[in-house]
Order: sequence, then C-alpha cells, then structure tokens
Amino acid sequence: MDRGDERGAATVVAVGLVGAIVLVASVFVPALGAFVMSQRAANAADAAALAAADASAGIVTGVPCERAADLASRNGAMLASCTLDGPVADVSVHADVLGFTVSARARAGPPGWEG
Repeated sequence: MDRGDERGAATVVAVGLVGAIVLVASVFVPALGAFVMSQRAANAADAAALAAADASAGIVTGVPCERAADLASRNGAMLASCTLDGPVADVSVHADVLGFTVSARARAGPPGWEG
C-alpha cells in the first residue's frame, strides 16, 4: 500500500484546527472582557449609590455626590450623574473597555421610600 499521497495530511488538519481555535478565541475574549467590565461598572454604580445615600442620610460624613464620584473612581468608573431625592441616591457611571463605553445605573436608599 502506497502512503505517499497521504503524507502531511495530519499537519494540514492540525494547522486548520489551530486556526479555528485562534479565530474563536479572538472573538470570545473581547466579548468576555466587555462582560466583565459591565459587571465592574454595575458594581461601581452600586457602591457609588450606597455611598451617596449613606452621606445623604448622615450615616457618613461628606457631600453625597462627591462620595459617589470617589467610590466610582476607586472601582474603575467615572460618575456620569448623581441625583438625590431625600435619602435616596440615583447614580449612573460609565467605564471604557477596549474602546467601548459601558454604562450602569443604581439607586440606593431606605426601603419603601416614596419620595
């Protein structure tokens, strides 16, 4: 049996598989990075809203929206807006990842507050 015609076939298959794996990874890695960054932005928004609500209620000292900006910055985001309705804080933040902007919004305050 002559195997001269099949010589190198496994190399071609291996190169094809490696190419496919690299292609799939190049698509999914940035998408997963964006997902992680959106979760970080959501966490930053939550922390900022809680800090602003605590400052508004007098639990901690400071200006509510300044505390929110500080906490957002510490969590890798920038405060986009901060509004107060009594002891309730409503904030939105944004963060940049791979050239895209990810935004998140959070609200914090005492339960049942109607405003």
